Amino acid sequence: MFGNIYKGKKVIVTGNTGFKGSWLTTWLLELGANVVGISDCVPTTPSMFEELKLREKIKYYELDIRNFEQLKEVIVAEKPDFVFHLAAQAIVSTSYSNPLETIQVNAMGTAHVLESLRALTNNCVAIMITSDKCYENVEWCWGYKETDALGGKDIYSASKAAAEVIIHAYQKSFFADENGNVKIAVARAGNVIGGGDWAKDRIVVDCVKSWSNGEVVEIRSPSATRPWQHVLEPLSGYLALGQDISSDNSLHGEAFNFGPRAEQNRTVLELLEDLSKFWHFDNANEAYSVVENRPFNEAGLLKLNCDKALFSMKWQATMNYKSTVSFVSKWYYSFYKEKKNMFDLTIGQIKEYSEMACEQELKWTK
Repeated sequence: MFGNIYKGKKVIVTGNTGFKGSWLTTWLLELGANVVGISDCVPTTPSMFEELKLREKIKYYELDIRNFEQLKEVIVAEKPDFVFHLAAQAIVSTSYSNPLETIQVNAMGTAHVLESLRALTNNCVAIMITSDKCYENVEWCWGYKETDALGGKDIYSASKAAAEVIIHAYQKSFFADENGNVKIAVARAGNVIGGGDWAKDRIVVDCVKSWSNGEVVEIRSPSATRPWQHVLEPLSGYLALGQDISSDNSLHGEAFNFGPRAEQNRTVLELLEDLSKFWHFDNANEAYSVVENRPFNEAGLLKLNCDKALFSMKWQATMNYKSTVSFVSKWYYSFYKEKKNMFDLTIGQIKEYSEMACEQELKWTK
């Protein structure tokens, strides 16, 4: 997988204790990487990081990326071969209640990572992960391309757009030499679901928490449509991008969208109904109630055009909607009802996903 490029390599993952960070850490361990995690805390209880006992399997620094001197000291000392920057304040509702923290973490935190990379003398590939929310959402029906305007009507989106501008400026100002020791690329994705997420204000999380307690889940926007994708989809893109930029200088400084197949668009209610089947609801109407009040504005449809990743990297999504729902449901059901070893189950899902990709002869499986 990924040309064995991560085997034996030192890989820093910022935000390693989060949902996506925990999945990425687990996959990197399976690929034979030496993972170094940087996070300020374990963000939820329960958490995938703790349930998979990842603290015992990696080198972990508990520090805040807003502390530049500490961050720089760690990155320079570790001399990473790869950096995946995922650390962020990722909750839209929190950006309304705490806008300054959101801007500081997402914009200045990104600048701190980039400034730390400037101090490296070894070769390093850095994949900077932002969000699909970095685009100025004008509510159109087609996918956003990497060249479309950045922006944001809410603080979270604006902070991600700001991070993008900062990354671009650093790349042009300090990392412009494609033969230099640091190579940078940007990855954008969104509407990610999967087992192990316990963050607030997320539909899947709300469902499994409520249902595991025998309660009805409250939903706000049942007709809102999202292009749902399993967490392994964008992660395969991040890892493939790290592999490709290592040998292809033309990708240096480029941004890439990683999104699901077009058929993945489903309403919140459709996703809920399909999830409820795995929790043995005879009637999906018994699984939820609709709440009218909306504490903050939520974006309409925002989907990504991933043609650039297909053309430049031969990357495309692996899973269909049915498989996505199945993976998510089995993970949570195993956790709440069957009390299985969740590290083994997670590795099993990574292997199953990789086998699907092999059957489709995707480039990164080589």
